[in-house]
Amino acid sequence: MVSQVDNSQNLNVCILGASGYTGAELIRLLKGHPRASISHLTASRHAGRALAEVFPHLGEIADLELSSSDPSLIPDDTDVVFAALPHGASAELIEEIYGRDVRIIDLGADFRLREGTYRDWYGDHPCAHVLENAVYGIPELHAERISETKLVANPGCYPTSSILPLAPLLENGMVETEGIIIDSKSGASGAGRNPSLDLHFCEVSEAMKAYKVGEHRHAPEIEQGLSDFLGSKVEVTFTPHLVPINRGILSTIYVNLSGSHATRELLDALGQFYENSPFVRILPEGTFPNTSCVRGSNFCDIGVRTNPGKKTAVIVCAIDNLVKGASGQAIQSMNIMLDLPESLGLESVPLYP
Repeated sequence: MVSQVDNSQNLNVCILGASGYTGAELIRLLKGHPRASISHLTASRHAGRALAEVFPHLGEIADLELSSSDPSLIPDDTDVVFAALPHGASAELIEEIYGRDVRIIDLGADFRLREGTYRDWYGDHPCAHVLENAVYGIPELHAERISETKLVANPGCYPTSSILPLAPLLENGMVETEGIIIDSKSGASGAGRNPSLDLHFCEVSEAMKAYKVGEHRHAPEIEQGLSDFLGSKVEVTFTPHLVPINRGILSTIYVNLSGSHATRELLDALGQFYENSPFVRILPEGTFPNTSCVRGSNFCDIGVRTNPGKKTAVIVCAIDNLVKGASGQAIQSMNIMLDLPESLGLESVPLYP
């Protein structure tokens, strides 16, 4: 456990890996948070450079210099550490600071999977003793556990867009736990900021493609997240696609119904479950999500239609992969950890068009 934070004081926040897309979104969102004060930023490749050199759009709102990722440089008065680092980079750094009186939110994959599943997909975990204390943090599903932990494993973007629409329907017994097909499409920012051939403009523009078919590491995360929530095994077939947009995820989910449920029944179940969730919007019957309607926001939009004669349904979910799928959800968890209003600093409306 960590000590209580004085809610009358500003929170000193550190971001490890501030030069990536999720790091930039954390800075943008935290600058609008009335309690947060960004005191330390790291980016090993850009250490010593001003933030404005790396992200000119942030220059006027965050006049800070980027530091190396040495944990000993994190100020002693830090209240919250966000780790926005590539896979494998978070674990060792977090192990070094875990014993400090600080809340930690990891936006990477290092603490999302249990040890056995992690080993199957990534190999031996570098700090399993810390892993066992991490809480998988979808705020709408795990708020109580998030409020009691010092380490949150922020969910992946694809799992967020899959678990949020499925969890209530599985809990209500409306959807079968087998035969779930998840077809997800993501903008190019989901692959991160490091340059690679697959993300060059000529490779992405005017193109759509499936990738890592049958071997994407978010598939076991989705299955684990849903199985843990339901208390019984859930199996999914998950296929991600890259589409020529900058940001956004649209997940289309095909399910078998447990009975002859009408569209209205599924929408009512979702609406009741998320009645007190400020960022989940259940769309009216006949209306379906569009990534343009959540861009730049922490909203998750969900639409449903059943095929009663076939006892199947199609569920569509849209999120901004960099906000609700990453940085916004991380701040939402921070608010819960610190007993602050869940939506604090995240009330901005989507950008449109």
